[in-house]
Amino acid sequence: MVQIKELVLLQSRIVMPMSLEEYHVAHMYIVMKMSQQHTTGDEGIEVVENRSFEDNVLGKGRYTNKIYRLQSKVPSWLTTFAPSDALIVKEEAWNAFPKCKSVMKCPYFPRFQLTLETVHRPDKGQSENVHGLSEEQLAVREVEYIDIASSEGNYWSYLVGNNDVDFSEFKSERTGRGPLLEGWQNRCNPVMTAYKLVTIDAPYWGFGSRLEQALIAGEKALFLESHRNCFSWIDEWYGMTVQQIYELEQLTHSALNEKLGKPALITSAED
Repeated sequence: MVQIKELVLLQSRIVMPMSLEEYHVAHMYIVMKMSQQHTTGDEGIEVVENRSFEDNVLGKGRYTNKIYRLQSKVPSWLTTFAPSDALIVKEEAWNAFPKCKSVMKCPYFPRFQLTLETVHRPDKGQSENVHGLSEEQLAVREVEYIDIASSEGNYWSYLVGNNDVDFSEFKSERTGRGPLLEGWQNRCNPVMTAYKLVTIDAPYWGFGSRLEQALIAGEKALFLESHRNCFSWIDEWYGMTVQQIYELEQLTHSALNEKLGKPALITSAED
């Protein structure tokens, strides 16, 4: 069994200028829209399953099973010893807002696993152990605050998208929120925080550490981009309900599969 000290534990805290209820709608909308943007006829996101679930840990929510075909986004160093289809990733996700969990695996690297556990709280990022980690886990956990007003970019920012909105000048027409000036997290109301705990296990000699660092950089870029979109697209999703998003989601999932030439997603009537 892999010991905790061999795992990478990174917690990202992302403060958002919206309520928990608003964020629930916003995040679903952003996942849906970004999935559309990153799906073409050659690669993108296939939705295998989307249904309701209930368990004793998370409670009630939505379960999704997706396949990410992202061949063009494979880092060049990885292609020196792995084929281009090495970045076909399978994801299982359980969304029981305000708690969510997803597990990503790569068939080409069967011992690899990335787990993302998210807890959403109506605070400004001060909660210290929302994931209930042990003392041993807390000792190796790294904490990073991500400021959505930051527009810093890198290689991964280019791959996941690059929202170039200047939040020091941005103001929502429908809500009046913004601009986000220095120290905005301490002044905004409403406010909430997404606490995202990334656990990476890549026990491969020679390149495991490099793969871990690449994935961490990729996750950070994705967190920043998706949450910048959450706020900059606020006038698109503001006022929508979770049920309306569910209905749009079903249409979107079928459209994504059609783009990839995959069977249309079928859900049961009770879902």
